[in-house]
Amino acid sequence: MQNLFPMKLHNNTIRGVHTALAAIFEEGQYADKVIERTLKSNPKWGARDRSFIAETTYEMVRWWRLINYLSPSKEPYDLFGTYWLMQGHTLPPWEEFAKINPDKLKEKYEKLDDPAKLESVPDWLFDLGKKELGDKWEAEIHSLNQEAQVVLRVNTLKTTRERLKNRLAEDNIHTHIIKGYPDALILDERTNVFRNAAFKEGMFEVQDASSQLVAAALAVEPGMRVIDACAGAGGKSLHIAALMQNKGKVLSMDVEEWKLQQTKLRARRDGVSIIERKVIEGSKTIKRMKETADRLLLDVPCSGLGVLRRNPDTKWKLSEESIEKVRQTQQEILQSYPSMVKPGGQMVYATCSILPSENQDQIAKFLESEAGKDFSLIEDQKVLAQESGFDGFYIARLQKK
Repeated sequence: MQNLFPMKLHNNTIRGVHTALAAIFEEGQYADKVIERTLKSNPKWGARDRSFIAETTYEMVRWWRLINYLSPSKEPYDLFGTYWLMQGHTLPPWEEFAKINPDKLKEKYEKLDDPAKLESVPDWLFDLGKKELGDKWEAEIHSLNQEAQVVLRVNTLKTTRERLKNRLAEDNIHTHIIKGYPDALILDERTNVFRNAAFKEGMFEVQDASSQLVAAALAVEPGMRVIDACAGAGGKSLHIAALMQNKGKVLSMDVEEWKLQQTKLRARRDGVSIIERKVIEGSKTIKRMKETADRLLLDVPCSGLGVLRRNPDTKWKLSEESIEKVRQTQQEILQSYPSMVKPGGQMVYATCSILPSENQDQIAKFLESEAGKDFSLIEDQKVLAQESGFDGFYIARLQKK
C-alpha cells in the first residue's frame, strides 16, 4: 500500500471516514455515491481533507477483510488505526488508539498465510477466481487491489491529444501518452479534473484505457447506423460518435431511462449531435429494430470484477447467486439483441469482467445456439489488469453472414 498522507490526523476527518464506511457496509450503499455525499456534507473541509476522506475510505473498503482480521476490535478507531499502521504511518498518542499494539499487529500480519485474507477478498470469490483463471488468478487479484490510474479520453471532435496535453500542462495537470491507446492520456498525479475548464468545454471524458478499446473494436465509419444497446450513461456512445466524426447515427439504448439522461447532458457538452436515446421497454423495442444496425455494441451487465480497482466495494456486494443471475441476463441479451444487426454487419460483445464464464464461454454458447447460427467470431481480446496495467475487460467482435 502506498504512503498516501504523511500528515497530521484530525478527529473530524476520521469521523468523516467512519460515517462513509458505515453507510457502505451497514446500509449497503455504493462507495462512490457515499463519498460524494460525505464530501458535500461539510463544505468547510479543504482540498487536502477531502482528498484524505475519499482516498482513505476507498483504501479501507479495498482492504476491509484484512483490516478486520488484524484489528484488535471492530471499534471505528481500532479499524482506522490498524489501516493507518498498514499504510506505514505511526499513530499519534491518542487515547482512542490505546488498544493497538503495532508490534503485535506486525507479527500477526507476518504470520498470515491465507491468500484470500491477504488479498482481502471473500473465500468464495477467491475460490471462484482460482477455478476460472487458474495460475493467473493470484497475480490478477493482486493487480486489481492496486489503485486505478486516472485516464482521460480525448474528445477528437474538439481537440487533438497533443493540444489537450499542452492545455492541461498550462493548468499544472501533467499527463503522459501510452502506446496502443490513440485517444488516451494518463494523469501523472491524481487530481479533480472535473473542475478543469477543458472538461467543462467538452475536450475530454474520464474513461479507463481498457474501456476505450471497446468502441475502437467496432471499427465504425462516418455515416454508419450504430446501436449501443446497453448504453448506460453513454460513455461508449460518445466515443463511437467521435470515431464516426459526428456523421451518421448512434442509437443509445438502455432499460433504465434515468441513465440515458446523463447521455444527453454529456453529448451536449462534447458537441455530439448524432446520438438518439431510446428506452428499451421490452422485446417489442428490439423486434422493431430488426436488421437496422451496421454495428451493434453489447456492453452487457456483468460482475464488474475487472474494475475492482475503481469500485472496490463490488467484492463485498457480489455473491455466487448474483454472478449466476448476471450470466443468465448476458445470455438473454445475446439471444435477442443480435437480431438488430444487418446481414454483413458486425457486433461487439464486451464485459468489464475477467471470468471466462461471463466472456468466451458466453460467446461459445451463443454461437452454438439458433440465435447465433448466422454469426462467426472474428477476434476476441482478454484484457487482464496484470498484463495491461488497466481494468480487466473482455471484447469479442463478431460478423453476421
